[in-house]
Amino acid sequence: MDCTFTIREMSKEDFEPLFQRHVHAAFASDHSYTLRDALDDTEQEQMRNLDSRLGDALALYLGAFDQDDHFVGWAWGKQEPKAKFCMVNSGVVEGQRRKGIYSALVQSTVETISDRGFQVIYSRHCATNNAVIIPKLKAGFVISKFEIDDSHGVLVHLHYYTNKTRRKVMDYRTGSSAPDDDLKRLFKL
Repeated sequence: MDCTFTIREMSKEDFEPLFQRHVHAAFASDHSYTLRDALDDTEQEQMRNLDSRLGDALALYLGAFDQDDHFVGWAWGKQEPKAKFCMVNSGVVEGQRRKGIYSALVQSTVETISDRGFQVIYSRHCATNNAVIIPKLKAGFVISKFEIDDSHGVLVHLHYYTNKTRRKVMDYRTGSSAPDDDLKRLFKL
């Protein structure tokens, strides 16, 4: 099995047509819907107007390409307030799964976004999507909350803290560790 692939950052203009070509097939079996499909024309225009007020947030578009330069996977996300980065959508083309592509996309995202100064990287996933949740937990993400969403059903939120102290705080808050000397100083214990 040949698992040679590369991951590279892309412009939105180069990324979008490749993403649109594959995203529907990658998620064909779930029962999600896109918000715009539930909105009428007036509501869609209102959403565009609201989005335009948010300014020029940083976005990251990563593409995974095989040895023949075929697009085989993606990850994209965007900046949110308070130094948060949301991993909006990731996927691997069927036939290319279970080759380490998704884990490499996660790692590349974490490295790129951490280097740019973000404090928290987060994502939301269908709670039964173990093919995504397990690699993210292995990469250092932690479960932070659950949500019931009309578009996607039950979602699990995963957070990656780029700051080691904040990660230790999260481990303490979830009951998986006691406060060490650093946390005792932080909490003034």
